[in-house]
Amino acid sequence: MRTAGATVLLVLLVVSSFSFAQVKISSFEHIIVVVQENRTPDNLFQGLCLPPYGSANACGTGPKQFDIQGYGFDQQGNKVALSAVPLANVYDPSHSHASFEAMCNPNGITKYPCSQNTRLSTAGCPASCSFQYVDPTVKPTIHPYLYMAQNFGWANRMFETNQGPSAPAHQFLFSGTSAPSAAADAQAEFVAENPDGKGCLAPLNTIYKLIDPARAPGEYNLVNNPQGTTCFSHDTMASLLEKNQHTWRYYTVGFTKNDTSPSIWTAPNWIKEICQPNSTFSSCTGADWINNVDLTPSDVLLDLQNCNLKNMVWVIPTGQNSDHPAGTSKYAANGGPAWVASVVNGVSSSTCTDSVGGVSVPYWEDTAIVVTWDDWGGFYDHVLPPFLSAPNMGQGDYQLGFRVPLIFVSAFTSPIIDSTNQYDFGSILRFAERNFGIQEGALGFADQRSGTDLRSFYNFQQPAKKFVIPTTVPASFFLNDKRPPEPPDND
Repeated sequence: MRTAGATVLLVLLVVSSFSFAQVKISSFEHIIVVVQENRTPDNLFQGLCLPPYGSANACGTGPKQFDIQGYGFDQQGNKVALSAVPLANVYDPSHSHASFEAMCNPNGITKYPCSQNTRLSTAGCPASCSFQYVDPTVKPTIHPYLYMAQNFGWANRMFETNQGPSAPAHQFLFSGTSAPSAAADAQAEFVAENPDGKGCLAPLNTIYKLIDPARAPGEYNLVNNPQGTTCFSHDTMASLLEKNQHTWRYYTVGFTKNDTSPSIWTAPNWIKEICQPNSTFSSCTGADWINNVDLTPSDVLLDLQNCNLKNMVWVIPTGQNSDHPAGTSKYAANGGPAWVASVVNGVSSSTCTDSVGGVSVPYWEDTAIVVTWDDWGGFYDHVLPPFLSAPNMGQGDYQLGFRVPLIFVSAFTSPIIDSTNQYDFGSILRFAERNFGIQEGALGFADQRSGTDLRSFYNFQQPAKKFVIPTTVPASFFLNDKRPPEPPDND
């Protein structure tokens, strides 16, 4: 027999479910950009083409296939099958801008067209080190990545914007440029390598390697003298969000909760208006830095639980949860797939809601998660990078770089392989601009140079679906992890 209380409860549940089901959103309330390290589709996602998680007919050049190839070519033009290694493999091919030039310029004359016939190795790395793929059957498992690629949105033609390593790439992901200023960006002058310093907090006489069309492919020095020279000033996606009354947060690595000198992979650290360094350039004092830069990446899981998720957030992993090869890292465990799964599942399991038109909408329904990798890591990929201009004629001397993976997860994303559109980091910024009612290309950097956003990966007219990513590692592991955090990259 049903009691009166049970009837009321049933009615409340029905009304609640009806409210969630009936509301139609026209944009996402939240965008989470999850950044991982140093992989190409050919290197990390061979498992889509292999049992037990994939099959050979899933991969190829067809419009509904994953464009992933299991072989490459050496400098002599010999066909070389990619060899299987664990995700935590120690070998780490060079992925500097100079390495990109060498990979695209086997004859030392011109890098156009970029050749498939040369791939680099580094000291202590076997000659075939770049010709490797991550074995999906060896722990730590990459199954969470494969599941997301198979069940949500996958881009066959996603390229890193810059032709170089992580630090400049993080700048492009955050603001669409690694240039010191808007004027420098217009002249195609970019920081090309990982610098020794830390943006606004860089020590005196720190050297930043820049590239411009007049000297490309060579680089030249920007010296931090007077101190503060490497504290750049230009708009970012964060400032654009603020101007349009939207909130943001950047989760990154600090060695302690109150560390004022985080790693060079902390993009906001380079921007004067955010950092606002003190008189000795030893710490950032700006309100944006204090309120929006979180030096504990796992805090994103707490903010998902505590209904404190900002409109747009960037999530950078610790070294332990990075996909960077283990190398010499003392703590590296390559927990990246489980970490990313926990962030995605943190959205789907959150009980938090937003008010949309007076109706409560859960986080899982109005949040988009973009998972991408910051650079190619020196690993082989068979798709040649496109360039934005001819040599020494503009933006093409540093854009675009090699392919990196991109996965789009949302309640409105059906399994889709996009083989048509060409994407880069600017496409992510354009997606955010469009989503938050900002003119696409408003920054005037990579967002303006890119011709695409990510609209092909979702459809608000279809029913919202709940999602859970299979993983054996609970969120509590990351929330209670007491290992000293390392930077996401070590080279």
